[in-house]
Amino acid sequence: MAPSFSDGTLYNNEASVNVSGLELSLSAMACYPFPYLPISENSNSRWLSTLSDETGSRKKFKRMTSIGESLLSFGNDYRSLSNISRNSSTNSLNSLPKLQFRDHIWTYTQRYLAAEAVEEAAAAIVESEDQNVKEDGGGDGMRLVQLLISCAEAVACRDKSRASVLLSELRANALVFGSSFQRVASCFVQGLTDRLALVQPLGTVGLTTPTMNIMDIASEKKEEALKLVYEICPHIQFGHFVANSSILEAFEGENSVHVVDLGMTLGLPHGQQWRRLIESLADRSGKTPPRLRITAVGLCVDRFNIIGHELEHYARTLGIKLEFSVVESSLESLTPKHIKIQDNEVLVVNSILQLHCVVKESRGALNSVLQIMHELSPKVFILVEQDSSHNGPFFLGRFMEALHYYSAIFDSLDAMLPKYDTKRAKMEQFYFAEEIKNIVSCEGPARMERHERADQWRRRMSRAGFQPVPIKMMAQAKQWLAKLDVCEGYTIVEEKGCLVLGWKSRPIVAASCWKC
Repeated sequence: MAPSFSDGTLYNNEASVNVSGLELSLSAMACYPFPYLPISENSNSRWLSTLSDETGSRKKFKRMTSIGESLLSFGNDYRSLSNISRNSSTNSLNSLPKLQFRDHIWTYTQRYLAAEAVEEAAAAIVESEDQNVKEDGGGDGMRLVQLLISCAEAVACRDKSRASVLLSELRANALVFGSSFQRVASCFVQGLTDRLALVQPLGTVGLTTPTMNIMDIASEKKEEALKLVYEICPHIQFGHFVANSSILEAFEGENSVHVVDLGMTLGLPHGQQWRRLIESLADRSGKTPPRLRITAVGLCVDRFNIIGHELEHYARTLGIKLEFSVVESSLESLTPKHIKIQDNEVLVVNSILQLHCVVKESRGALNSVLQIMHELSPKVFILVEQDSSHNGPFFLGRFMEALHYYSAIFDSLDAMLPKYDTKRAKMEQFYFAEEIKNIVSCEGPARMERHERADQWRRRMSRAGFQPVPIKMMAQAKQWLAKLDVCEGYTIVEEKGCLVLGWKSRPIVAASCWKC
């Protein structure tokens, strides 16, 4: 819970300190872009409790000699980090306009909420069944974690001098071909470096606007990395398996199905999802050859048309009637008129790792897209998204959650591929690192990787008028995972009607189905 305050007093624990004038260190500031509220120049400062961890009761977690323990310890000590560079930070603040008492109230309130977000993420890491970072366990691994979070705090508070020192030390320890945690740390170092370059001087608001958006990158390296992720990791294939199984159910008793594909799975070459669906349709013995229409929605028109021509040719060889078309539009600009629906066909909407890019601070863009999808009245709406909370209001909370999430992914890559495998390096540096950098370094419209938990998507879809369709294919999903022949550690569980693919109990991707 957020600290309560009344009559100018903010209570957190028994310790308190009188705050007056500019006696507030840079490290203790939340540094969020909200305007200060003016009050009388002569207002007397009241007592503010410190945000140190000299508190009473705290949750007790199972002791683990691991990186997770270090993260929890750091989360518990987070509030005491205001001692970092106190003298230099105070001197730098003396040149700023005088802060008023209400400014201190706001600063410490935001600081407290950010600390709560950090502690929640740290607790989740400790409670994970197995972090598999034994090679990082010990002093060096814990030191690396502490450096990362200290640097994230310094960047959040625009303490460029301290952040630069920490980044220098991190670059020497976060190795691209090191252990799994060193490798994921190297990606976060890149993101922190980019964010530090974008921050404006203390006293101004927000970040400068980045000149490049990762969704605009169409390089051969990124395309190759996406292809490798599809072939080696089960994340995308899992989404395709659930989606195609649901589409095949929609074909029952129908001869014509129209699939509206939002984004075509990030433009994955060769239309792998639809190749598998075409093969499944061709295997339905004794039934009339079905008619399949696919409408791709997105801005990569040339790439989509190439994929479409390949699919039409492949479908003809298997006796399937396929019509492929492209709607050149962003999801935000899409209207019902863009989708040409014919009589006697069943409509299906397919969204694989796409809708999170439409989530914005205002929520209006996503609501608009969901409203349009609802107006189309599809028989089934398949939604597959990363199952993690990378869209929280506080940077440090997002940072910790992303560190937890991608540490699990890099750990899985470590189990599947040798240490110096170039394929693994390509996936990490040109696919996952791009996501990490966008989460860490970008704000506003430039931050596209706004992954959210399955529960949050459940609420969003329900508010938009959709009803959940329970996915009853647990046995088939486990058989599919066994046939995929990936390394041990991947799990599939059913959660409130969704199917969730995870790595050693850490959720990675969630698939759900909806109807109007």
